Amino acid sequence: RDGVAVIARGSVEVRAERGEYQLLVSGMEQRGLGRLYELFEQLKEKLRAEGLFDESIKRPLPAYPRRIGIVTSPQGAVIRDMLSVLRRRWTGLHIRLYPTPVQGSGSVEGIVAGLRWFSDSGWPDVVIVGRGGGSLEDLWSFNDEQVARAIASSSVPVISAVGHETDFTIADFAADLRAPTPSASAELVVP
Repeated sequence: RDGVAVIARGSVEVRAERGEYQLLVSGMEQRGLGRLYELFEQLKEKLRAEGLFDESIKRPLPAYPRRIGIVTSPQGAVIRDMLSVLRRRWTGLHIRLYPTPVQGSGSVEGIVAGLRWFSDSGWPDVVIVGRGGGSLEDLWSFNDEQVARAIASSSVPVISAVGHETDFTIADFAADLRAPTPSASAELVVP
């Protein structure tokens, strides 16, 4: 009645004796940006207010890294593409993969564990964390507060390489550098 459009979920009940339909609503949300986008914006504002995205805390990438850590799934085109670009552009690199799911159950915990493992080990000169493209829901693990805080507290610079050029995640804002794609992260990290 006040002009707000909604999306309702439920079932339809047919009342044949009266020739009526009844909508039994089990859930409703405002139409438009949606609940996930609202959560994204709320977390972004919270972390921005805390200073987690400030340019003054961003670490520079090493000019000539020798050891690169990668936190991503061992399956799929992303890791193959990154390795191909890295090997083509810069010989003599040492690369370690921390394999983890990048969406769904256990992905947030795996991403955080990989970031912490590299940070605590002191082994890499820089870490790339990422995955290929997908829907907002597919990329949601990179919009998690734990992931953002693990990136920000890393002892080494972190490059966020999530999705496609038009995709933005909380991890992108927390990272020292955002790459528009995983392949671009490999191009950005080495000369």
